[in-house]
Amino acid sequence: MTIQSSAQIGNVIRNAVVFNVKNWTGGIMNSDSLIQSVQDFFAVLEGRKIDYVLVGGVAVLYYVEGRNTQDLDLLMALSSLEKLPELKVSSQDTDFVRANYGELQIDVLLTRNPIFKKVLAEYSKVQKFLDRNIPLATVEGLLLLKLYALPSLYKQGNFARVGIYENDIATLLHYYQPNMASLLNELSTHVNENDLEEIKSIITDIQNRIKRFKNDSR
Repeated sequence: MTIQSSAQIGNVIRNAVVFNVKNWTGGIMNSDSLIQSVQDFFAVLEGRKIDYVLVGGVAVLYYVEGRNTQDLDLLMALSSLEKLPELKVSSQDTDFVRANYGELQIDVLLTRNPIFKKVLAEYSKVQKFLDRNIPLATVEGLLLLKLYALPSLYKQGNFARVGIYENDIATLLHYYQPNMASLLNELSTHVNENDLEEIKSIITDIQNRIKRFKNDSR
């Protein structure tokens, strides 16, 4: 699947929401409104010249097919977030904000976290995506964010999200073969030694699985 328009990305998010049984007891969502919210939100970001970077499942869709997601994930400074009074914030902590723009759920990773700031500044690039130019995290930026998050997700026992993240990592490693030594060196300044060793072990396991399946397909 190649995403060409914000209407299509609205469809991706709508389908993920509609087919999640957890949402079935909360009333019927206006799916047309959700698609319109996606279109309107990107127009607002562009019109107000908001400094942001698109990350998460939607950004992964730029690089690989088949990703599913229920929300938009953005890197953004708190000062930029304050330029969007239309957002209805439902939760907020030091590094994250969850909000809604109409029917659309938006998760904001605040750049006061050093690695989020680093990805926004050094691991992003404006790409032709949807029906406009959008600043997207690079493959390396997406990998940094997902690897950084994994130790915390394991400690929380959030294995559903662990599975999604590890699948994204495996897919990006398979198709793009980035310089993992460089990324691990970058991560070493943002995580403790134990978490870094856990991340290295995860990467090794994924790389071995990729190698094994490549050998089996020959």
